[in-house]
Amino acid sequence: MIMPVEPAVAPPVPRPARRWEFDALRVVAIAGVVAIHVIGMMVINPAIVGTVRWWGAVAVHAGSTWVVPAFVMLSGALVLAPNAYAKGTWSFYRKRFVRIVPALVVWHLVYLFGIRLWLLDQDVTLRRSAQWLLDGQVYTALYFLWLIAGLYLVAPVLAAFLHAGGERRALVTAAVALGWCLVLWIVPNISTLLGTKRVSDLGAWDQWVPYVGYFVAGWALRRTVLSRTALWGVLAATVVLLGELIWQAGHVGRSRTLDAVLPVHRLGFVTAAAAIGVFLLAVGVGARWSPPEPVRRLLTRLSDASFGVFLVHLVLFALLRETVFAVRVASSPAVMVTAYAAVLGASFLISIGAARVPYLRNIF
Repeated sequence: MIMPVEPAVAPPVPRPARRWEFDALRVVAIAGVVAIHVIGMMVINPAIVGTVRWWGAVAVHAGSTWVVPAFVMLSGALVLAPNAYAKGTWSFYRKRFVRIVPALVVWHLVYLFGIRLWLLDQDVTLRRSAQWLLDGQVYTALYFLWLIAGLYLVAPVLAAFLHAGGERRALVTAAVALGWCLVLWIVPNISTLLGTKRVSDLGAWDQWVPYVGYFVAGWALRRTVLSRTALWGVLAATVVLLGELIWQAGHVGRSRTLDAVLPVHRLGFVTAAAAIGVFLLAVGVGARWSPPEPVRRLLTRLSDASFGVFLVHLVLFALLRETVFAVRVASSPAVMVTAYAAVLGASFLISIGAARVPYLRNIF
């Protein structure tokens, strides 16, 4: 008698443990994003240029340029993991795009009509709206949604290539991709120095391209635990790199060559090195120490709310700037730090609260 053979069932893919250091890095990074947009307003105030308070704002603004690369690296460390594709590519796409597409659509409408048209009384015509949309410039920082969507789109291809070659392939690919992306960004600057004006111009559809290097680097470096001595060296080097960014941002225009080759930008070489340094520090600390469980739970909640903070904080700041004259002037450190604390705190509260509301949670 031939016994029926039961079909083999693949063992479930184990769910990786939540890494508290990634949660902490995401929280610090979103705090840096809000600081750039709020306290950074003082940098463009011509009335205080060169003063101590202006330099303080420059330090906050330029010293936070690593935050967007850090977000992309964190995304790569998680999205390129094999378990993300355990149920297939289409399942991955459904999970990721069901999350990001509603937010992309709704928040573009909020900023286009709620902020530009209603609050700022700008001329929002169909032609201008279409141009802003194609350029990924509907409002400050919304380019990031297009950036992440593009990386999600190519993630399955990258993941398959990386997993087939092991850790060494991941490291080599990260180095090549990141180096190429950074060169890609400065080539127009160098062409301009040589007399042929070029512009580094990214639209909504190709916003992700220069960030592939960061994306792969996050996966390649996710387990790179340095020795204590090396970790201290990375800390010192990162501080020096951030100091250079601050100094250069405060003297922008004095050396066209320096500004062209090492731009104070999220796609600049110095920023990339600093972002990698911060990432390695987070991984190294996370491998050696773990906070108490209540702290881990708090970090998890704040980390989960960071996407909503990113989406809503510019709405709150725009309202504050239009209603409070001292914030609009952006000349007082005390006022701007208070505004920063208010915007950051309110954004977290709104995001955490929205996550508990059906349907509303889909856009936070």
